[in-house]
Amino acid sequence: MTEEYTKRGEKILIRLGERFCGRESFTAKALGILPSYNIYRKTYALLKRSRRWSPEELAAYQAQALSRLLEHAYENVPYYRRVFQERGLVPGDIQAPADLTLLPFLTREDLQNNLSDLKAKNYPEAAFEYVTTGGSTGIPVGFYYEKGVSRAREWAFMKTQWDCVDYRFTDRCVVLRGYIVGSAKEGTFWKKTLCGRWLLMSSHHMTEETLPAYIDRIRTFKPRFIQGYPSAAVILARYMREHDIEPFPTVKAVLCGSENLYPWQRDLLTKTFGCRVFSWYGNSEQTVLAGECEESTRYHIFPEYGIVELIGSDGRPAEGPGAMGEVVATSLTNFVCPLIRYRTMDLATAAEGVCTCGRNYPLLERVEGRVQDFIVTGKGEFLPGIAMNIDTDAFDNVKQFQFYQEKVGEVVLNIVRKSAFSQHDAEYLYREVSRSCGDDVTITIRYVDNIPLTARGKYRYFVQDLPIRFGEREGVKVEHVSPDIPI
Repeated sequence: MTEEYTKRGEKILIRLGERFCGRESFTAKALGILPSYNIYRKTYALLKRSRRWSPEELAAYQAQALSRLLEHAYENVPYYRRVFQERGLVPGDIQAPADLTLLPFLTREDLQNNLSDLKAKNYPEAAFEYVTTGGSTGIPVGFYYEKGVSRAREWAFMKTQWDCVDYRFTDRCVVLRGYIVGSAKEGTFWKKTLCGRWLLMSSHHMTEETLPAYIDRIRTFKPRFIQGYPSAAVILARYMREHDIEPFPTVKAVLCGSENLYPWQRDLLTKTFGCRVFSWYGNSEQTVLAGECEESTRYHIFPEYGIVELIGSDGRPAEGPGAMGEVVATSLTNFVCPLIRYRTMDLATAAEGVCTCGRNYPLLERVEGRVQDFIVTGKGEFLPGIAMNIDTDAFDNVKQFQFYQEKVGEVVLNIVRKSAFSQHDAEYLYREVSRSCGDDVTITIRYVDNIPLTARGKYRYFVQDLPIRFGEREGVKVEHVSPDIPI
């Protein structure tokens, strides 16, 4: 009966898509391949209820969901059966999230080396969808979603997040998320999807020459939201600020995800677009999801999505006000390829208290970024990129920039200069960046012609080539020499 109901729901959706968009539309095709609209509907309904649950109700839900996951992993996933047996444990030994410390961390290397044993044996091969990360942490990995189901469930969580800024599926939205659209020959770098509601714009063609056309198209499209990588939105915002271009009057919020949102980026986007900048944090592995609410810029962790631990550099829980730790997460939604105590290589700071929005979710004060977004000082300490003062006029004559490190205590700042860049700019930039980095980091400025995007269209402000891991720092003294800054 359940299967029959699900298929009936899919057919209704497809017919609606055909009616409003045409039989061959993007939306109709998307609905046609969605395995279970029922998954989306049920997940979204759960999240509408659980946002008002008490702390006790949320804890009970997590404990029950964790129990189901561990029983399943023990019975059906060879890797975890082996982990439990090696430690003399059974799932019943873990009664609450705090007991997860009885199990080891799952690293990216573990995931790479044991992927076949992490597949649940009680699912048919057709249920597995192979997915890879972009490798922004330096270790690209593959894993599995439950085909169709994982993405449907993810949409329910994302829609719940965007409800905070009153997003509706009928709203027009400009999307700047690494897509390659159009070509220089055609002179068109965008296309409409989802019945014309979304305007996908190429982030690979955003230049001084093309940005006026982007801005004209956005103004004509009249979007209610701009959704994108923060770095892509910043390219647009910097151009608009430098040319005194007015904000888009219809835009209610800028939705930023899939990259860390730095304070200087938030300030720039807020001032340029004259609206709320809304950010969320998650990963491709779907182990953790957290987002801002209507009233706060703190990140609300979805307890229905996963269990989050913050682990300090000593491998123990990071505790106390302002304590920073690595995000270690256990997915409660992926049973085809369970990831339990997964080391994300992301660092975050926990927040205290509860939010005035009424949700009793655990909070992150801020997401500090990937381990690869940190500079290692001469003392072997981590300097977060989020603390860098980049929103300064020292960068006014810089087109692009990127911090690069391959030696402890030494950082190269790659910059693409504007035509007006001078010796004075170089000296001023060096002083400002050196002040942000402190006395234990030597800065060298290097001029380059271009800083390419990643394969997924992301712009990396920090490239860390040191083989570092949170908790594996060495105190190394570096001789500091004032760099020569030639023009």
